[in-house]
Amino acid sequence: MKTVVLMLLLGGDAPADAVAIVGGTEISRSTLEQRTKGALAQLRQQEYDVRRQALDALVAEELLKKEAARRGTTVDELLKAEVQDKVEPVTAEQVQAQYTAMKARLGQRSEEEGKKLVEQRLTEQRRSERRAAFLRELRGKGGVRILLDPPRVAVEVAGAPTLGPAAAPVTIVEFSDFECPFCARARPTLKRIAEVYGDRVRIAFRDYPLPIHPRAPKAAEAAECATDQGKFWEMHDKLFGASPKLDIADLKRYAGELGLDAAAFDACLDGGRKAAAVKADLDAGNGYGVNSTPAFFINGRLVSGALPFERFAEVIDDELERAGAKPLVQ
Repeated sequence: MKTVVLMLLLGGDAPADAVAIVGGTEISRSTLEQRTKGALAQLRQQEYDVRRQALDALVAEELLKKEAARRGTTVDELLKAEVQDKVEPVTAEQVQAQYTAMKARLGQRSEEEGKKLVEQRLTEQRRSERRAAFLRELRGKGGVRILLDPPRVAVEVAGAPTLGPAAAPVTIVEFSDFECPFCARARPTLKRIAEVYGDRVRIAFRDYPLPIHPRAPKAAEAAECATDQGKFWEMHDKLFGASPKLDIADLKRYAGELGLDAAAFDACLDGGRKAAAVKADLDAGNGYGVNSTPAFFINGRLVSGALPFERFAEVIDDELERAGAKPLVQ
């Protein structure tokens, strides 16, 4: 039976970089950091999200107090005038349409109870949207500066396919999976970002095929093989547009439709020449704290999921402000 010795580094003769010694073999701090890097990055992001949510609430409270004082009224009266009184009533037609769409999820409620719940939710949603819009107005003229620093990860983009200038003040690195429906759903949002922000944003793509998607690794290889012939983004669009048609025969058919050299593409794909590159992206993503797709790093700030354009715009505008540039979306 082997003896396992663990040494806590509280002094003594243990090497400075060691965190444990197992039967004479050292486990270094750098090895431990590499193993825990991804999980710790996720924890730091969660901590920041909690702090930022609380900070945004404090900023909102201060803005409302200042605006109420400027108008010579109370915060409650201000919110009534600018939020409650400006919310358009929900119509019977809107309630009926939403009720029909949600009926299966309303359980055993009667139609009357279900419609009442739907009306309450729609009304609350409109109030929330109007309150958010009013706060954006106040922030726009209130001289708000957020000084809380977000956690950042130094994400490598060298060698990754990119759109936009390298000198752009904002770089978005996406970790994605060609068989992931949520990744496909994010395409219109990224396209809108490129259209709205132009040369202020650079977008880079890296592979992160999930184990639950058996065709994703080979699809990622196909895109890498197309890169050798200068057609990554064309293949990228084919793969997301065709999903879930990602069998080997489909991948080769797309290559033909793009005018690629069929022999070179087939040799690359069949020979698994890009498998190591795809795995390298996957391993890198794990180290950065990625555990689902799509995952985006906006100047190193993690944003997970196929979120609305507005959520991306918040982070992009914040980064532009931090860089001394004027935000484009208010």
